[in-house]
Amino acid sequence: MKITYSIIAPIYNEKDNLHELHRRVSEVMNSMGQTWELILVDDGSSDGSTELIRELAKQDEHVRPVIFARNFGHQLAVTAGLDYSRGDAVIIIDADLQDPPELIPQMAEKWQEGYEVVYAVRAEREGESWFKLWTASLFYRLIYRITDVKIPLDAGDFRLMDRKVVNVMNSMRERHRFLRGMSAWVGFKQIGIEYKRAARKAGETKYPFRKMFRLALNAITSFSYFPLQVATFFGFFSAGIAILAIPVVIYLRASGSQAFFGQATTLIAVLFLGGVQLISLGILGEYIGRLYDEAKDRPLYIVREAPEESGQ
Repeated sequence: MKITYSIIAPIYNEKDNLHELHRRVSEVMNSMGQTWELILVDDGSSDGSTELIRELAKQDEHVRPVIFARNFGHQLAVTAGLDYSRGDAVIIIDADLQDPPELIPQMAEKWQEGYEVVYAVRAEREGESWFKLWTASLFYRLIYRITDVKIPLDAGDFRLMDRKVVNVMNSMRERHRFLRGMSAWVGFKQIGIEYKRAARKAGETKYPFRKMFRLALNAITSFSYFPLQVATFFGFFSAGIAILAIPVVIYLRASGSQAFFGQATTLIAVLFLGGVQLISLGILGEYIGRLYDEAKDRPLYIVREAPEESGQ
């Protein structure tokens, strides 16, 4: 059967939100009068979400479950949804209902106008602390400035993509994935629409600061050499200080000054240079570690259950 719209929702311990997600998506899609499917990707849930996904699939033929063998992470769960999607237009949405399904018709209108990527821009964010708002704002602006791809500000993974865009992204099998950056990198005709992001309906956030930091690191290392350039800058900076300090030390020693005698100065210099070297090694290690992961060529995810028919 030809499917017009595929809606992908990664699920990790979202039992309390699943029924409401299914109800709201069903209402919106049925009102549009087009063929559709809801792909629920269970990312190793342990709260009963897996069984509930199976129940929803039995009750509604639009629901297509993809069950992981273990937890692989949000970005890989979305990747699996893209792999199994069959629609001409594919929508990525979070299961916590912070991204309103009611925005899908507006996205579909832009798609029908000829836009191949329609991303949702968070104009307002309810129910989030000042620290989360500040770090999110910093994250988007830092990524925008230092990466090689101009990733739209304040836009998450909530977006509609044309089938041709999805096919290109499915051919990109890198392990450390930043999907919103990949979506920007492929190009095509793109437009953003603003919306008010609601507070999480139930449960707790799946992106605490640690995971947000890891996502930011993936974004930077996937689309920029900036950290390596910073390491080079530190090297030139410390070398420049040394070059400038040599004649100063010679002059002070010759004049009998006690300013640079003793072990404190030597210790400070050694600690500074050691810190620069360790930072540089750490940056190199991040890039080399990613090369090592890619060289192993393991599958991005392992599926326990999935529909026989996929979009690949």
